[in-house]
Amino acid sequence: MKNIITKVEVDSIAEEVGIEVNDNLISINENKIEDIIDYKFLAADEELLLEIEKDNGEIWEIEIEKDYGEDLGIEFGGGIMDKAKSCSNKCIFCFIDQLPKGMRNTLYFKDDDSRLSFLQGNFVTLTNMKEEDIDRIIKYHISPINVSVHTTNPELRVKMLNNRFAGNILERLKKLAQAGIQINAQIVCIPEINNGEELVKTIEDLYNLYPSVSSVAVVPIGITKFREKLVHVKTFTPEQSAKEIEMIKELQDKYIKEINEPFVRLSDEFYIVSGKKIPNEEFYNGYEQLEDGVGIVRYFKDVIDETIEDLDENAKGSFSIATGALAYDQILEARNKILKKNPNIKLDVYKIINNFFGKTITVTGLLTGTDIIEQLKGEINSKYLLLSDNMFRRGYELSDSTERIMLDDVKIRDIEDALDVKVIVTDYTGEDLIKILNEYKEEI
Repeated sequence: MKNIITKVEVDSIAEEVGIEVNDNLISINENKIEDIIDYKFLAADEELLLEIEKDNGEIWEIEIEKDYGEDLGIEFGGGIMDKAKSCSNKCIFCFIDQLPKGMRNTLYFKDDDSRLSFLQGNFVTLTNMKEEDIDRIIKYHISPINVSVHTTNPELRVKMLNNRFAGNILERLKKLAQAGIQINAQIVCIPEINNGEELVKTIEDLYNLYPSVSSVAVVPIGITKFREKLVHVKTFTPEQSAKEIEMIKELQDKYIKEINEPFVRLSDEFYIVSGKKIPNEEFYNGYEQLEDGVGIVRYFKDVIDETIEDLDENAKGSFSIATGALAYDQILEARNKILKKNPNIKLDVYKIINNFFGKTITVTGLLTGTDIIEQLKGEINSKYLLLSDNMFRRGYELSDSTERIMLDDVKIRDIEDALDVKVIVTDYTGEDLIKILNEYKEEI
C-alpha cells in the first residue's frame, strides 16, 4: 500500500525539506505508516526521520527537527490513506438500508471506522473491532471518539444491531474510559424498543462512566418510505415525544445538581414534534452536540437575535430560503424579525416536502436537489436562493473532496440552471445569515 501525498501546504515544513505532491511516505522513525492514525501519532514527535519514495522511484531519507505536535503540512488522498472499515451490523434503524436503489455506490457503504470518528466526527458502534483495534485506540490515545450506543442492554443491543457481538458495549466503554479516552455517546431512540425505562437504564449506565463519557445525545429514528423488507418500527408521536422529554428531565435535573450540567440531551426534533419549549442557552453548554441536532433551534434563535443589529437598514435585495418541514416555523420566525428590521429586503421561505425519501423525513439535512427543483420550479422569484450546508455531502467518499453534492447527486450548478437563481450555501446554524444578506445586498 502506498501513502501518496496529495497536497503540500505552502511555506510548510514539508515544502521546505523538498516533499512534493505524489511522493509516497514509507515510514517515520523506521516505523511503517499503515494509515492516518500511524501518521498523526508518529509525526507529532520533535525529531523525525522520514523515508520518502519520490515519483521517479528514488528513496529519500529526510531528517526534521520541529516543535512537538507541529504539523508537517501534508495531506493524503481520502483523508485516512487506506479504505474506510465497513460495518457488519444490520441495524433495524440504519438509514442506509432505507435508501432507494440507483443512487451512487458510495452512499450504500456503511463505515464503522474509529479513525473517521476521530478525524471527521463519525459515530462508531465498536462492534466491528477486534480487541487489538480497541487496544490501538488506547495506544494512540485516539480521543475523543463518538460511539453509537443505542442501549447498554446486551440482549437488546444484539437484536437492534443484528450482530451477535454487539452485547459487550459496556465492557468496551469501561475499558476505553479507564484508559482516559473521552467518549461522546449517541442513542437512536425507537418507540417501544429502546425508549422509556430502557432509555433511562442506558443513560444511567453511561452516567456511571462520567466524565469519560462526557455527553449523551438522544435522537429519534428516521424512517424513509423504502422499508418494505425491513423490521417494522414506529416514529414518535407528539404525545410520546412529550413523555420522553418529561421522563428524561428527571434525570437531567438530578445530573445538574450533581455535575452542574444535564449530561443527556434530546435532539430538537423531540421538542418541535411535542410542541414543548426549547431549553435555554445555558442548558446546551457550548452547543457541543449541534451535529446531532441538539440545540440547533436555540442556537439559531440566539444567533439571529445577536446579529440582527448588524443588518444594513439601507439595503434591499431579493432572497429565498429552502428548508425542511421541521425547521420551517423557526426560519419563518427569523425571517419576520429580519423584515421588521429592514422591510426593503424581500425574503421568502419555502417549506420543501421530502417526497424523495418520504414525508416522514422532515430534517433539512436530508433534502434532495430533486425535491428542491420540482417544488420551486416556477415558484421562486428572487435573485438568490439560500441553502443550508448540511444538505451537501463532501469528504472522503467523494472523488473530489471539494465538490458539494446532494444525496441524489444534484450539484449547486444543477439547481442554479433549473431555477435560474444564484445559490448561496449558508451555515446550517444560521451564523452567517445576516452577513450574507449584507454581502449580497443592493443599495437603495
